[in-house]
Amino acid sequence: MRLNHTDDLITEHEFPATTEDLVDAYGEETIELPNGTAQLGEVLTRAGSETYTCPSEAQSALLCGLGHEAIGRRYYSDRDAYAAGEDGPQQVSF
Repeated sequence: MRLNHTDDLITEHEFPATTEDLVDAYGEETIELPNGTAQLGEVLTRAGSETYTCPSEAQSALLCGLGHEAIGRRYYSDRDAYAAGEDGPQQVSF
């Protein structure tokens, strides 16, 4: 998942960096989500006070801190079995 330009911001930041460093630098950045928005600072602070040694650690914390607004249709899976009485899509022969 790409979160607007936040990956670029985090990648370009100098590491090691603390949660506080990232919040001070980018906390007001808005992340556009399928079902709303979130502030980068609010999302990162959900992980608590951490020291990140590389961008991928900070990006993982960011992804883990996002709420249900980031996932699109909640509880939806196109891989679940069909409910009783449902046939599902019909096969198409090409």
